[in-house]
Amino acid sequence: MAGFEDESPVIYRHEAENEDIAIIILNNPPVNALSKDVRVALARHLETAIDDDAVTAIVISGGSGRNLCGGADIREFNTPARDVKPMTRDLMNLIEDCPKPVIASIHGPTLGGGLELAMGCHYRVATATAQVGLPEVLRGIIPGAGGTQRLPRLIGLGPALDMITTGNPVDGEKAMELGIVDALVGGLRESIEFARQVVADNRGPRRISAMKVPGDAAENAKIVEECRAKLTKTARGLLAPFHCLESVANSVKLSFDEGWEREAEISRVAMVSAESRSLVHAFFAERQVTKIPDIPADIALRPVSKAAIIGAGTMGGGIAMSFANAGIPVTIIEASQDNLDNGMKRMAANYEATRKRGRLSDDEMTARMGRITPSTDYADMADADIVIEAVFEEMDVKRAVFTEIDRLARADAILATNTSTLDVDEIARTTSRPESVLGTHFFSPANVMTLLEVVRAEKTDKDVIASVMAMAKAINKVGVVVGVCDGFVGNRMLAPYFRQGDFLVEEGALPQDVDRVIEEYGFRMGPFRVSDLAGLDISWAIEKRRAETRPADERFSPLLDSICQLGRYGQKTSAGWYRYEDGRTALPDPVVEELITARSREMDLNRRPIDDDEILQRCLYSMINEGAKILEEGLAIRASDIDVIWLNGYGFPRHRGGPMFYADTVGLREVYDTLDRFHRQWGDKWQPAALLRELANAGSSFAEWDKGRMG
Repeated sequence: MAGFEDESPVIYRHEAENEDIAIIILNNPPVNALSKDVRVALARHLETAIDDDAVTAIVISGGSGRNLCGGADIREFNTPARDVKPMTRDLMNLIEDCPKPVIASIHGPTLGGGLELAMGCHYRVATATAQVGLPEVLRGIIPGAGGTQRLPRLIGLGPALDMITTGNPVDGEKAMELGIVDALVGGLRESIEFARQVVADNRGPRRISAMKVPGDAAENAKIVEECRAKLTKTARGLLAPFHCLESVANSVKLSFDEGWEREAEISRVAMVSAESRSLVHAFFAERQVTKIPDIPADIALRPVSKAAIIGAGTMGGGIAMSFANAGIPVTIIEASQDNLDNGMKRMAANYEATRKRGRLSDDEMTARMGRITPSTDYADMADADIVIEAVFEEMDVKRAVFTEIDRLARADAILATNTSTLDVDEIARTTSRPESVLGTHFFSPANVMTLLEVVRAEKTDKDVIASVMAMAKAINKVGVVVGVCDGFVGNRMLAPYFRQGDFLVEEGALPQDVDRVIEEYGFRMGPFRVSDLAGLDISWAIEKRRAETRPADERFSPLLDSICQLGRYGQKTSAGWYRYEDGRTALPDPVVEELITARSREMDLNRRPIDDDEILQRCLYSMINEGAKILEEGLAIRASDIDVIWLNGYGFPRHRGGPMFYADTVGLREVYDTLDRFHRQWGDKWQPAALLRELANAGSSFAEWDKGRMG
């Protein structure tokens, strides 16, 4: 249905060959969102079809080519446009009340308000590849246009709760199996034939609101309590999943009209919550991150249809898998045959584990491994569009590898270094073509983690940056452009966060105290558990390198040194900051506590109780302050880019929106005053960033700063 010349947001078609069927076509690309203009026009065309005696049934379809409807227009959230009549809720009832059968023709991702629109129709048909779902919980809200009342009546309480509390969509075939749709079709023509058959069978309108939720009261009450128990474990700190549960449960206890009204009340509460504001911020931030002010959107890109990875270790293998998973052939090169063989075995084992979990077919596993070509000959990088170095994190090693890459890679190839801390400009100077060099900081495990810091060096060409950002999307990564500095953006902010954890335990807390506070805030793991999982030897190597330039008077905790000197490197050695009897469960260890108290005595510190607020503020505000300095230095384009980095690479709780957005919710005046107090108490490391001071004094925010920068 693509290619309509009519620019109307909704098109009405009633043609000679289909005179008995009215076709209402949503024409609001790219996703046919239910903006106010779409709602008003759809209601008007529905009335036209009702008044036309020649029309026996109505088919509602999507005309942009991508889908039937992508749901509510998120740009209208918290604006007057959202309240223009008919509101989305009213529209669903208007459709359902139609005296003539209304059939939704579903294709593409028909989500949220899109599925609610379809459930307002009397029948639904879909292509096998369509996707339907109610993902509102992922935005901190509930399906507020009848979704929590209609879906359980249509498919049963348990399946409806699962879809609504997780936000997970299903494809057309699964939707057919569940009973969401009535038939699978190839497209609009078959949808029209289905409508004619409904009329021929004299089936008439079938209104979901008139149905009862399947199952008896006791059975459904048990389903509700089982879901509540599950959410208590999986949705810690979140409100929206429990709002969803409450509203869906009302479909059993209340009449449709009563549940409908209560759904609206719950929806209004969720819509204005801090959780919803944070999740909507994250949604838009991840779309904004691709916009780079000085790079034209239409710049010619260098193709990336074949890759070469230097290094078959854990990181190199994970990067290779990312390309293979996306259908891009990749050559992985190692100097040693043994290391190459081990790397290939590791990748095969990873795929095999995924296959055993039922997430990968035998054929797809074979295809992915088939896209990875092992080699011990550096010359095999010669036909690659991009060459990514992923060797040991030592400058001399990387410089040596880049000398070979420069000699052997194709003249127009993109040359990338996977480094987490090293100077990309220095690496680029090793080559004769620094304009083709940039950093690609993948996160471990690279085949799983979605973040990719795209490090723009001093001489990197614009088309190289744009090409790698496009590549990131192709391999299912969230690319964020950052500048060159020690640790780039994410790890640079991570350093003061971890440093404060060390200082807190020197002064009176224990690792489990710090981790508990951070985990209650919403992180999956606190800093000490994260360190143990990543491997303390990695952090130790970085700290030893940084020690060479550390000022003599700068406070530094040697606790990491002390723990690593005992051969305790974290989970992989069953001991680090914690001990691990089963290999996974972190248990407090008297050995570590004695090291900590000995360090406190050495510093002549009287250990003191440290409350949760101080732990949280010192860990998060130190990170936020570093983020403000990064913005001052132009190393991140937007404050929201920093949020995207922390949401996708460091486990920052999504319902908090990211560190910079969280600072805005607290208020920059409050953040600044607390940092200023810490500065007076503990010295220069706590000095508030000039940008933070400026924004606090102006009563502004990082969000307003972003708007000013981006126009």
